[in-house]
Amino acid sequence: MDPLMGMVGALVIAHWSWGLLRDTGAVLLDAVPDQELAETIRRRLEEGDDRVADLHLWRLGPGHNAAVITLVSDGPESPNHYKGLIADVPGLSHVTVEVQFCTHHSAAA
Repeated sequence: MDPLMGMVGALVIAHWSWGLLRDTGAVLLDAVPDQELAETIRRRLEEGDDRVADLHLWRLGPGHNAAVITLVSDGPESPNHYKGLIADVPGLSHVTVEVQFCTHHSAAA
């Protein structure tokens, strides 16, 4: 019975350690924590001529994510306006927004 319980214990520890390695590796490699979160942010911010040029998400801790967002627009609003559009997104704890003015419509004329 002892060898059998030793094998069961080894399997439990191996399962736990694999999950720990997978989660830690994702944090250390700055993997996007949740693709759905990225799409939600993009959907909320891209209104009219506003376009997300760069979106970087990373996990700060359990249930907390940070985002650095660069927006490009013909008629940009203040960064606080864009932060307000995503203020109620769950799991988003720290947000930095950079807004770039771009006259892509007038350049084509």
